[in-house]
Amino acid sequence: MTPSNLRDHRTLAASLLPHLEEACEGRLHDVVWFKADWQRGGAATGRGAWRSDFGDDKDVIVKIPVGPRELTWLHRLQPEPGDMEEPVVPRLHASGTTLGGYDLGWVVIEKIAHGPLGMRWHKDHSRRLAVAAVRFWKMTDRFVIQDEQVRVEDWAHMVEDARRSVRRNEPSDSTKWLKLLKSLSSGIDRLVERWRDRDTDHWIHGDMHFANAMSRVGMQSGPVTLIDLAEVRPGHWLEDAVLLERQLWAMPDRLMAAQPVKAMAAERRMVGLQVVDHWDELAHIRRALLAGTAPTFMRSEGHPRFFEACMNQLERSLRSLRLIK
Repeated sequence: MTPSNLRDHRTLAASLLPHLEEACEGRLHDVVWFKADWQRGGAATGRGAWRSDFGDDKDVIVKIPVGPRELTWLHRLQPEPGDMEEPVVPRLHASGTTLGGYDLGWVVIEKIAHGPLGMRWHKDHSRRLAVAAVRFWKMTDRFVIQDEQVRVEDWAHMVEDARRSVRRNEPSDSTKWLKLLKSLSSGIDRLVERWRDRDTDHWIHGDMHFANAMSRVGMQSGPVTLIDLAEVRPGHWLEDAVLLERQLWAMPDRLMAAQPVKAMAAERRMVGLQVVDHWDELAHIRRALLAGTAPTFMRSEGHPRFFEACMNQLERSLRSLRLIK
């Protein structure tokens, strides 16, 4: 039985709270449901308290529903007995896949005191998130990829969609956009072939974002904890790195200070993870593909400042890839 006919997840969660408290054997109490400004998706989220084996209460977060992918990775990345280092994901207090007769996942996790980092910028955010990303990649490498398909985008089709969108919507600098997209289209087969030849025998977070970065210590210091694991999938580390960088394209001062892709490459080298030769070329390809398809999503991501930043990034990437002079 699924709750597909109940659209308000918070109403559903409230109705299931007695079942949730029972599933947690009375340890969970004082749950209050809320909607955070940074929260995406339709899951119900609540704050509550968890009574430990020692009788004290710990602040926790409750999420309903939670998909099987996030459940799997929360379990996989919990610390082993005797581990002294804090986990790179929230500590899991309780979880399940059914509740009150419904087939839906739920979790009770620790409440991370500080964050998300995206709420308040600091020059050290990028370095700290790079360290967390590398910890994540290193830990997930312990798990063999089986029966998981690498995400394959039809980049040539999306670039053509982008060209049609520019012609239809006539944004500012549409002439320059069309010129750049024509150059991207002319080299798309070579770029896509090179991109698809990347090493994808590793797990990536899939939604590497400052809004998915928390800290147990402070907003401006301490290790970063990664949340929201619903997009974990096979891929190449540059997918996470360039996605993070993309959030700063419209903020050149922050981008220059943070340089998240370089920070992640340096951190990978430091811990002995592979950074192949010509990784910077792969990064430029990924930037060109993401920036060049921005007009396709003009309605959802068409803020003038970001849209102009994508155009400028596309121009820089095409020049680095020698598709324009």
